[in-house]
Amino acid sequence: MNTRMVQDFVVKGKEVFVGLEDSKTTWKVAVRCEDMLIHQTGMEAKYPVLKKFFDNRLPDCRIHVMYEAGFKGFNLFDRLTEDGIDCVVIPPHLVTEPKVSRVKTDKRDAKRLAYVLEHRDFRDACDVPDKERREDRQISRTLIAIQKDIIRTRGRIRMFIEFHGIEIPFKKAKWGRQEFMALKSLTLSEPLRISLDVFLTELGQLWAFRKRLVVALLHLCKKERYRQAFEIARSVAGIGWYTAIRLVLELGEDMKRFASGKKIAGFAGLTPSEHSTGQTERKGRITGMGPGFIRATLRENSWAAIRKDPVLLAKFHRVWKATGRKKKAIVAVARMLIVRLRACIISGTPYATGIVR
Repeated sequence: MNTRMVQDFVVKGKEVFVGLEDSKTTWKVAVRCEDMLIHQTGMEAKYPVLKKFFDNRLPDCRIHVMYEAGFKGFNLFDRLTEDGIDCVVIPPHLVTEPKVSRVKTDKRDAKRLAYVLEHRDFRDACDVPDKERREDRQISRTLIAIQKDIIRTRGRIRMFIEFHGIEIPFKKAKWGRQEFMALKSLTLSEPLRISLDVFLTELGQLWAFRKRLVVALLHLCKKERYRQAFEIARSVAGIGWYTAIRLVLELGEDMKRFASGKKIAGFAGLTPSEHSTGQTERKGRITGMGPGFIRATLRENSWAAIRKDPVLLAKFHRVWKATGRKKKAIVAVARMLIVRLRACIISGTPYATGIVR
């Protein structure tokens, strides 16, 4: 009996665990069954090639696949799930690794993923949103990118003005759309005029893109799927329509994926880091895990929230008094805010302003 026949006999109809290391052009695959590594190979990074491998080498098997979240998003997850294959997408930082390991290759990573999957040696996997929500939230993420480009372009124009010592017809510290458009009337040499026109044209296009994305985001607020969660999120102290729809798109319209307030605070990276051992307890800065713009948005909205909700204001003063730092106090308010948001959405009730007793 040849090796191929032996392998088919060993795995046919059994439960197998596949670790897949994803890259741009190739995939490294490791397969485990009954606590042994039975196959390891590389292949072109195309789904039909992977599916053919499963059909030929793992006939009638109950296949489980694990791969790390990366630049390709969740398209592979969608295709595997559609074909009835169980798939786990794991954040790279949650895959356990021996402390003494000093060698890292795609081949080793695939073996490690297969081992981790078979022994369930991992914590929370990625919660993969369905395709509709992934595509809808891209509007919000594109808007964030465009806003960053606007800030960058505005900065370039101001540096351009400063570098060439160009006199401007106004003395405002903050420049709005009117001030930037007024730069078109400046008398400049031909090279400077060409350069400035390019910058101003780019800025005008970015403003138009932002307007289009804002309109699309407003339409999502009225979409039946998100409407109830959006209205509840908007009722939370300090949260406006823009933040409300962004949080709903990122966290989900029901938030049932978060089993507790601690879970959602941890996802947002608003829980303190800790390095404790023995009798020594050390707690440090917040972990900073999860999307950074969610933390930034919550901190910004917390400043507005403490002016509207006495309970949040009391929390702010309590932490400020204990630590002497306003930044720590506002982070504590942000953590409280997102925990309350989760509770409101899960219960389906609008936010109620608290009373200090």
